[in-house]
Formats: sequence, C-alpha cells, structure tokens
Amino acid sequence: METPSFNIERIRSDFPILKRRIGDQPLIYLDNAATTQLPHPVLRTIQEVYGHYNANIHRSPHAIGQEASDLYGQSHENVARFIGAADGREIIFVRNTTEAINLVAYAMLLGESEGMRLRHGDEIVTTIMEHHSNLVPWQMVRDRKGVTLKIVDIHDDGSLDLEQLKASITERTRLVCCTHVSNVLGTINPVQEIARLAHRSGALVLVDGAQSVPHMSVDVKRMDCDFLAFSGHKMLSPMGIGVLYGRRALLQEMSPFLYGGDMIADVCLEGATWNELPWKFEAGTANVCGGIALGGAVDRHAGKRLEGAVDYLGKLGMAQVHAHEMALTNHALKGLQSIGDIRVFGPQGATGRGGILAFTVGRSDAHVIAQMLNNAGIAVRAGEHCAYPLTTRLGAAATIRVSFYIYNTLGEVDRFLDVLQDIILHRLV
Repeated sequence: METPSFNIERIRSDFPILKRRIGDQPLIYLDNAATTQLPHPVLRTIQEVYGHYNANIHRSPHAIGQEASDLYGQSHENVARFIGAADGREIIFVRNTTEAINLVAYAMLLGESEGMRLRHGDEIVTTIMEHHSNLVPWQMVRDRKGVTLKIVDIHDDGSLDLEQLKASITERTRLVCCTHVSNVLGTINPVQEIARLAHRSGALVLVDGAQSVPHMSVDVKRMDCDFLAFSGHKMLSPMGIGVLYGRRALLQEMSPFLYGGDMIADVCLEGATWNELPWKFEAGTANVCGGIALGGAVDRHAGKRLEGAVDYLGKLGMAQVHAHEMALTNHALKGLQSIGDIRVFGPQGATGRGGILAFTVGRSDAHVIAQMLNNAGIAVRAGEHCAYPLTTRLGAAATIRVSFYIYNTLGEVDRFLDVLQDIILHRLV
C-alpha cells in the first residue's frame, strides 16, 4: 500500500516528459542511472531564477544581485542538511561528480598543502567497479607523481573483496576511493566499514555517491567519509551542477582547483589570497540557477519558496524512495531471472544492491536489443557504462542496463519484461 507521501500517480503527474510518446508508444524511462527527469516544482524554480533573480552573485550591490547571492548561499546549506554535513561551508558546487573528484585529485597532486600533497611511493587504493571518473584521475596522479595505484577486485556475486581491500591498505596508503553504489552491478558497498579500515591506517576516504545520494539516505557523518561526490542531474536537477562534500578542515587546507574571479579574498600584482569556504573553490561565474534548482531556497523578502530537488526528495522521504526502488528492482530481477539465456550481473537478490540491473542476452548485441526496446518506447542504456575495466572483468563486451527512480511503476517493469521476452523469442536471429 502506498503512503500519502509516496503516491506514485501524483508523483508521475509532476514529470511532464512522462507524457511523451516514442513513435506510437508511451515513454517508459529506465535510464535513470545516467540522468533523471525534472519535476514541475524544479522546472518552476528554474523559470523563477531566470525570470526574477538572474544576476551575478557576490558582486553587485543592487537588489537582484543580493537576492541571487542569498538564494545561492541557502542552496548550499540545504544540500548540507540533506547529506548530514555540518553546514554549507562543506558543500562545493561543481559541474558534476567527475569535476568533484578531479578537484580532490588536483589538491593531492599539485596542492600547496604539505599535509595532503602526494609523494613518490605513496599509495592510493580503489576498486575494479569504479566509474572512469573515479579511476582515470588516479591513473593520472599515479603517472605524474609515481604513487602506487592498487585495484581491489570483486567476488563473482559482484560484492567487493573486503579481505583484499583490507590487505591493500598499508601505512603508505594516503587515499581510499570507492563507489557507494556501482553504476553497473548495483552493488552497495559497505562504505562505513571501508572508512573504518582506511582511517585506521591514517588514509583519507573519497566516496563516489553519484548512484547513492539520489536513491537512499546518506549521512556523511555516519558514513565517516572525508569526501563525497555526486551529481544533480541524477537527482531531479538540471545538468551542469554537482557537489563535492569535504570535511571543513581538509577543504581549508586544500588548494583551489580553479583560479580567477570570486574565489579570491585579495589580489595584487605580487599574488593573491583565497576567499572563505565554500567560495574558495567556486571560481568564475557560478551556475546559480543549477545550484538553486538542486538545493532550493526562500526569497526572504517576498516569502516565496523556490523548491529544489532536495526539497522534493525530502518530502517523499529517502527511506521511502529506496523502498520503492527496491520493490521495482526485486520484481524486475525475478522477471529477468525467469527468462532463458539472460545473465544478470551483480547481487542476485534485491538485498545489497541499488536500483540498477545490467544484463546480457546470450551472445546478442546489447545495442541492438536496446534499440528494439526503444522502438517499443522503452529507454534503457547499452554499452560499458564508463566502466571498461569492470566489463572486461565480467567478460561482457557490453551490457543492457535498466535503472529505476521514483516515477517508475511495476506496470512499466512488466511492460519492459514482456517486450524483452518477445524480442528474445521472436526477433533475435
């Protein structure tokens, strides 16, 4: 039974794109691990920002500039509350998860802080299941700095090899970075335990939360991570806005990633000093609209609420968001397992996984099947999902991936399974 705050038909009515048809079929959108859709309240906020508050922040004495600055600052505070951070000074707005991770990599590679700068012979530990965004930056650091990059493997069920992780962390380890939820396997990693192991050896912990923050309750204090990166476009916000959470003491110690306007406190011909947090890391003209669309804010003078994605999700309740997705995932997983010649990767039950299912159909081309699904109005992903080493480890050239969110229904899952079975039985040669 649905609770009053999670009425699926009311939720679906908030998403105008769900009224689209692909050819003569209604759209079933199952590519949420890549990008989610935007609800009316967030779309209205975007329109409000550009229609009433469009100005550069932190620069102008006029009313619109001051209002925009206040709204943008509030959005940092709201995101901080959403993930359990101390306050908005620990929230850096960036473009996406990729930029957030690169910011940390740059600080550890070339930063001015002796405490954080990596040295030849230091170690970074990561996993085989990482998105390229949490692997390639550390390969770059390895090649430029001469650090050792250790890659932790997975078990056959898609779970992380914690014994290998434990053995990989030594007194030379400076950073352990891992995904919270795999964007291919759906595996939920025990990040709190990983943080405990890392901190026991004095290493920092960076968590890629791109597939967790939008889908479940995340508390950075309980998780005990040092850094958390995630993207707004995977949680009801526009593209081009992302977040790096960092412990305040670390952010104060770190060097900026970008240099220029707004991130300075003072500039003379001989040098510059840096602004206070979080602005120290937000150089240039900010994505003000994206930040407010993500975090939400209130016009204190007019009393007008500009609802952000975290407001929308907060009203639903992240525990209920997760429960809804797990019901969909369990139903889809059982359906896929009942169809012959399908191999589903990752945990074979809904426990221990997020709302992501990647699978292959015999030796059939994943892209061909995805196109056939598209012809039936069903949007899925096909490919290696920016995780080439993992798909190589799985022995799959490419997989089909379905991923669920708050507006998906059991009826859509059934439609997907019926169409997929028809494709396998009648249209593959």
